[in-house]
Amino acid sequence: MKEGPTDGVYVYGLHLEGARYDREKKVLGESFPKALTDSIPCLHLCPTEISKKPSRNVYVSPLYKTSARRGILSTTGHSTNYVMAVDLPTEHPQEHWINRGTALLCSLND
Repeated sequence: MKEGPTDGVYVYGLHLEGARYDREKKVLGESFPKALTDSIPCLHLCPTEISKKPSRNVYVSPLYKTSARRGILSTTGHSTNYVMAVDLPTEHPQEHWINRGTALLCSLND
């Protein structure tokens, strides 16, 4: 991609922990055996009013800076390691991915 979108931003280089991204179905899927993380394809983040947000089956995944998933609690009530919530398409209910500790990560511990 050489040009940016007309609205929003493209984000690439994120990793998924506790699940994988099924590129054929374009939804979250179970992790492969012995695979701790999966890289995800480029995301197009587009600002949307909540009232205009389409209703679909999504997992609201937390996005963290690092895999530590902890940081200092800021005045907003969020960890300094927390970035934002990202809607990821899924065929399962949210609880399925919450029980697996599924989250997006900006960087991995090497």
